[in-house]
Amino acid sequence: MTFKVFLQYILPHRALSRVVYWATRWTFVPWKNFLIGQIVRRYQVAMTEAAQPDPFAYPHFNAFFTRKLRPDARRADPAPDTLISPADGRISQAGPIVDGRIFQAKGQDYTAAELLGDEAAAAPYRRGRFVTIYLSPRDYHRVHVPMRGELKETVHIPGRIFSVAPFAVEAIPRLFARNERLVCHFEGEHGPFAVVMVGAILVSSVATVWDGLVIPPYASSIRRKSFAGQNISLERFSEMARFNMGSTVIVLLPEGVAELDALVPQQPIKVGERLGELRHT
Repeated sequence: MTFKVFLQYILPHRALSRVVYWATRWTFVPWKNFLIGQIVRRYQVAMTEAAQPDPFAYPHFNAFFTRKLRPDARRADPAPDTLISPADGRISQAGPIVDGRIFQAKGQDYTAAELLGDEAAAAPYRRGRFVTIYLSPRDYHRVHVPMRGELKETVHIPGRIFSVAPFAVEAIPRLFARNERLVCHFEGEHGPFAVVMVGAILVSSVATVWDGLVIPPYASSIRRKSFAGQNISLERFSEMARFNMGSTVIVLLPEGVAELDALVPQQPIKVGERLGELRHT
């Protein structure tokens, strides 16, 4: 175990994340401009895509980090039967779910039931497909739905807040099934699908378009919220949530819903770009 991985086990994850939560909302101009400038320079953020291209015009760092893009900065794949990316970032892994197990990295996997916190909810995905997308600090941090769906339930699952950077994904067993996360269950034209927002150290805050800020507060037990009968339908490519800072998004699909393209680890992807083709039922 490397020292960097060892630190992931001993650091006070939630305490650090609480500090960062408030620090990234401090409106003191020299402070917020310093943080914003560091990210823009270090990660070469494409501010020309932003609705507000001046990085220092944002009232605090988190407003910059969750910035809107220009309406023409992202487009959904024009073919209506394509599965589209819910986020900007890089493909971490993608492929078949084998007997309920999801591949994390070489030598590492976890179960869909662990990820969703529910054996019954995981049953449709036992032989389905998954796509895991890692968002870095340079990326657009709003998440969109990969296909049209009606929200049925959200599940806030407590856990650790390990880093989700590649070094941690390769070294920490069952990382995505151990981190704090918000599972969003949808019913689409092709059946159920799930979009999982996985928190990470320093960046564990999640907000949705239907509920506002969901994490924090951090959970001490599984929290379920039903939206059945509320008719919350989101069109393909619609914004559904955002990370206040970055993390990882995982999409789960049942068997036979889609044929994924030949996606490879570290492949860059943007919101709206094609991940695969939906199958007619």
